[in-house]
Amino acid sequence: MHIISKKRLIEFYTIHPTSKSSLLKWFQEIKKGSFQNIAEVRLLYPHADKVGRRTVFNIGGNDYRLITRINYLSQKVFIVCVVTHAEYNKNQWK
Repeated sequence: MHIISKKRLIEFYTIHPTSKSSLLKWFQEIKKGSFQNIAEVRLLYPHADKVGRRTVFNIGGNDYRLITRINYLSQKVFIVCVVTHAEYNKNQWK
């Protein structure tokens, strides 16, 4: 999978250093993968949720949310944003 863009991850874990290892692990696992649908993503990340056209990942023991848009046909993952669990619950990412 081609991930666009790692810069958002770096910006987030610079502010929230405890998220760094989990975000980099996600990045490496998704980059190595090839997924055709949400069911295949859930084999690696069982708690990934489909929210409209986006896929939301729980990161760092559910402390953070990584919101993405996955194009399975082109094998591209667009990082929409990364937020804390509290920010996610307030819908600040929409």
